[in-house]
Amino acid sequence: MKIVSPAFADGTPVPAEHTCEGSGSSPGLAWSEIPVNTRSFALVCDDPDAPRGTWVHWVLFNLPADAVELAPAVPPAPELPSGARQGINGWASVGYGGPCPPRGRPHRYFFRLYALDCTLNLAPGVKRPDLDQAMAGHVLADATLMGTFQR
Repeated sequence: MKIVSPAFADGTPVPAEHTCEGSGSSPGLAWSEIPVNTRSFALVCDDPDAPRGTWVHWVLFNLPADAVELAPAVPPAPELPSGARQGINGWASVGYGGPCPPRGRPHRYFFRLYALDCTLNLAPGVKRPDLDQAMAGHVLADATLMGTFQR
């Protein structure tokens, strides 16, 4: 499976509009080479370079199996029109929270997409550990896109 963004290439800076220095809206994403038995997708964005350990920027799950992209600026709603649900990020908010590292060295932001063999029986507003536990044994494939950001 592969994941890309029209906003930035793998290993390059996340544009300011998708960070705390801009609107903080989520970037558009697209994926391909999806396993045949995929029933849903989950997406997590995190920053392993955060000073107090990995910071979660986005938890999104139950994206429909026929989805091949996410438009930019996904609203911070617990449930989306597609039936996808969003979890809690590191700021204790639902939806995407853009990169906002302390001033200094660049941080890495990993957008990880998982193809799952089921939909997850989780309510909106779950935290990353709950998602990880529910996905265990159900991941058919995964793909990662990494962007950087520095203030």
